[in-house]
This record gives sequence, C-alpha cells and structure tokens, in this order.
Amino acid sequence: MAQTTYLPSATILETSEQYTARFSLLVRVTHWLNTISFVALVVSGFGILLAHPRFYWGETGGLGTPSILDLPLPFLLGGPSGWGRYMHFQAAWLCVLTGLLYAISGLMSQHFRRNLWPSKRQLSWSLLKGDLWNRLRFKKPAAEEAYSYGVLQRLSYLVVIFFFFPLMIWTGMAMSPAVTSVFPFFVRSSGGYETARTIHFFAANLLVLFVLVHVAMVFLAGFVQRTRAMITGRVSGGKVRP
Repeated sequence: MAQTTYLPSATILETSEQYTARFSLLVRVTHWLNTISFVALVVSGFGILLAHPRFYWGETGGLGTPSILDLPLPFLLGGPSGWGRYMHFQAAWLCVLTGLLYAISGLMSQHFRRNLWPSKRQLSWSLLKGDLWNRLRFKKPAAEEAYSYGVLQRLSYLVVIFFFFPLMIWTGMAMSPAVTSVFPFFVRSSGGYETARTIHFFAANLLVLFVLVHVAMVFLAGFVQRTRAMITGRVSGGKVRP
C-alpha cells in the first residue's frame, strides 16, 4: 500500500497582480475627448490650409501682397475648406469645453500641484540634463515612471496646458468674424487677423510635434500597459499614487 507524505514546502502559492490607482475618471475622459478633438482639428485645419497655403503679418494679406511664408502646397480654392471649417469649429468647441473642465478640476483638486508641478530638486540642472539625454536617446523609462511623471514630462505638460492651448484658443477667436464682431479685442491683441493666423499655424505645428513625441514615448514605455492605464485608470504594482 502506497503511503503519501505531506510536504509543506511543496504547497502551491497563488499570486495575484496588484493594481494601483493612477488616473482619475475625469482625467481619462478629458484625455480621450481631447484626443478625438485634436485629430479632428488637425485634419480639418489641413483642409482649411489648402485653400490658401500662405502666411502674412498684420491685419490683411492675400495674393499679390508680400508673404512671410509660402508653403509648397497647391491652392485648392473652394476645395476641402468648406467641410474643414465646419469640422474645425465643432472640434474646437469640444476641445475648449473639455479643456476648461480639465483645468478647473485640476486646479480645484490640486492635480497640477501634486502631479505636474516639479519640485526644486527635480529642477536641478543635473536631473534636467540627465532626463533630456535619456529622452534624446529614446531610453526606455524606468518602471517607477508609470506611477509618476518625469521632470521633462511635467514641464512640457504645463507649457502645453497653460500656454499653447490658451494661445491656440485666443488666436482662433481672433480669426472668427462672429467672435471679433462682438469682442474685437481678440484680433487687436493678436496684432491683426493675419498675424493671428500665422501664430495659430506655428503653435499648431508645435502641438503636433508634442503629440508625436508623446506617442513615441508611450510606445517606448509600453503601449499596451500605458494605454490600458489611461482607459482603466490603474497600473500594475503596489506603489502609491503620487
């Protein structure tokens, strides 16, 4: 008759992956709404651009007047600018409203101060230089960066949220006849309609560059894990949310 022996060391241990809260519901919703509106703005903005791919400085400008930048694009008068302007208008208001909701909530909940505002230690030249060098080499981020933002991430997000997006909204208002007929200070403070259009174009290109770098960093850090975190709001691990 066979005998069985109980070996405590042979007991199978069950392991479970822990998940830590990372992004609030409002942050996730506004992130994806802004993603949709940003894509629509870029597509429609390019359609509008094809109607007149030249830029000027001042109040007026047009064919036969000196330009400061001529893009190597064909003039498509009356082409995609019709649906482009309509889509641009709708997507812009979606972006503005979600952006305002995110900004107000971020200020009231101290999200910006706790999660984005860099500490004095992070602003030291050695850390800034090291972080920049790692980004330029496309070095894979450390595991702990899934729970917090690096110093360059913090600075770039703050500049985009509090400078570039307000600049885009302001110059966009300056180009809207319906808005400037009631609030002419938008176009006056921008230096004229054509100046606002030129600033709007260059700021848009910098935002597109920011998004491309952001997406590249997401792929480098782990696209599935980071995207899942922005959908579910949680990351794997046991660290405390910053």
